[in-house]
Amino acid sequence: MTTSITDNASASPATQIHYRYQQAGDVNVFYREAGDPAAPVLLMLHGFAGSSFMFRDLIAQLADRYHLIAPDLPAFGFTEAPARGEYAYTFDQLAKTIEQFTDALNLDSYAVMVHDYGAPVGWRLALAHPQRVTALISQNGNAYEEGLGEAWAPIQKYWREPTSENRRSLSEFPTPASIKWQYLEGVADQSLVSPDGYTLEGMQVLRPGNADIQLDLLLDYASNVKMYPLFQHYFRQYQPPLLAVWGKNDPFFMAAGAEAWTRDLPEAEIHFYDTGHFALETHAQEIGIDVRDFLDRHVRQSK
Repeated sequence: MTTSITDNASASPATQIHYRYQQAGDVNVFYREAGDPAAPVLLMLHGFAGSSFMFRDLIAQLADRYHLIAPDLPAFGFTEAPARGEYAYTFDQLAKTIEQFTDALNLDSYAVMVHDYGAPVGWRLALAHPQRVTALISQNGNAYEEGLGEAWAPIQKYWREPTSENRRSLSEFPTPASIKWQYLEGVADQSLVSPDGYTLEGMQVLRPGNADIQLDLLLDYASNVKMYPLFQHYFRQYQPPLLAVWGKNDPFFMAAGAEAWTRDLPEAEIHFYDTGHFALETHAQEIGIDVRDFLDRHVRQSK
């Protein structure tokens, strides 16, 4: 059963945002929803260290024309975080939960917008159900090894040698200070970054057990890199319309990762912005214009 909390009652029906929960297997998934249910769907998948909150401005820009659905991944935002041992914190499992979520909402056709961790979840959905995916939008969501920046070096060492010592060496990664750095790094005018996002995510990672969950996911990110050839084969085989909206100063996912799409998708549209990993925090207006134009040409016309 779906339950909902409705806010901003003074907004028009076209732009009113609903805050809902939907059971997906063993996980009660929180999600934001806006727009006409009869309109083309855009499924929005956040990454680390974020939640569906990162899409707040973009949802407002697109809700008059599209049906926006933005869930929080398990252990992020307001979605239930099952205990370690009761839920496998792997990207295969996250994708399974989101697949169950889309099935529960009867989503049989949607464009996907991804960021960071949301990317390998979205690519897995596309592999499993290529006929459902109408278009792809990536905001610093990687699919090529050349996109992995130097910041991955200690994480890659953990992949090669998953020892307790190498895990402890990454203990500063899931902390409020590290999260704040990720929001601000590469941003020329840091006064443009609202403190709400990194403060909320910093509080989330301090919840009991959450830091270990994040380190589990960090270790399993190696599984995504191993799947890059499969993802790239999907791009070549199905030629989905793709838009990359990329913060070019991202210390984790380099501009080369966005440019690499043109090898497999010659018609891919690649846009760079002078900002960091969380490009929507500083360039939501510009990205919103580009996303709307892309969807209008590739998704709305097909309806």
